[in-house]
Amino acid sequence: MDRADVSRRTFLLAGSGIAAAEIVAAQDSAPALTAKQVVERIRQNVGIPWRAETVDNIVAGDPDTPVKGIATTMMATLDVIQRSEAAGRNLVITHEPTFYLHQDTVDVVAQDPTYLFKADFIRRNNIVCFHFHDHWHAHHPDGIATGMARELGWEKNQDAQNPRRFTFPGTPLARFAKEIESRLKVRTMRVVGDPELKVNRVAASWGYVSNVPGIPLLGQPDVDVLVVGETREWELVEYAQDAVAAGKKKALILLGHVVSEQAGMKYCAEWLKTFIGEVPIEFIPAAEPFWRP
Repeated sequence: MDRADVSRRTFLLAGSGIAAAEIVAAQDSAPALTAKQVVERIRQNVGIPWRAETVDNIVAGDPDTPVKGIATTMMATLDVIQRSEAAGRNLVITHEPTFYLHQDTVDVVAQDPTYLFKADFIRRNNIVCFHFHDHWHAHHPDGIATGMARELGWEKNQDAQNPRRFTFPGTPLARFAKEIESRLKVRTMRVVGDPELKVNRVAASWGYVSNVPGIPLLGQPDVDVLVVGETREWELVEYAQDAVAAGKKKALILLGHVVSEQAGMKYCAEWLKTFIGEVPIEFIPAAEPFWRP
């Protein structure tokens, strides 16, 4: 190799080094992704028109906050927010409210010391909380239903036309409930019904279900078992007890609200990664609030 070739090669290598350095510098100087920009990307990618009336809003923190990392969770409890902050995830995307009411209004708790402690922690640590409920359920398919079926291993049992309906081969209720308990690591599941009941047709209503549609749903002849998160005991639970006493082959399984939708927000973290690549995204589970003595 002659001297001219060496000089030309040296020049090219030096030039490529400068170009790489310029790319890195440009990346470092690029505007940081803000919380409101993340929300806008969610709006663009959720696949349905954004509703004028919705609880899906930034409910705590400054929308212009630069995002260092994103945590998805079922419920933005103080414990979840503290763990998110420790992990460097300052945007918390929560399926359920941050401040104890579906609409996230704080009039009732405005002077409460627990609320004030939580709000102060959010403020001091530049946390932003985005409530993502309505549109995640309305996403096609329902994001919560998709995540729960995956976590339970029920995809092969799922009705192709209805992601909340499942068919099973006559599994005894006691074993069926035990398998759910094991897969979801439930501590305080409750069951109404004969342990020997053969489970063939199951309907799920993840999260809270009221007497309507809960009672008509369990009353359908093609539903043996209704699986829910929570309900009022003097409505759907009483109806389930009366149905059993009347000789109906029916059962009701209550998982607890957090457990019954948690995997849907685990799936949400995976979904977000398909269109947000600038920051780390992590699912941080909310703890099941109850325990058995």
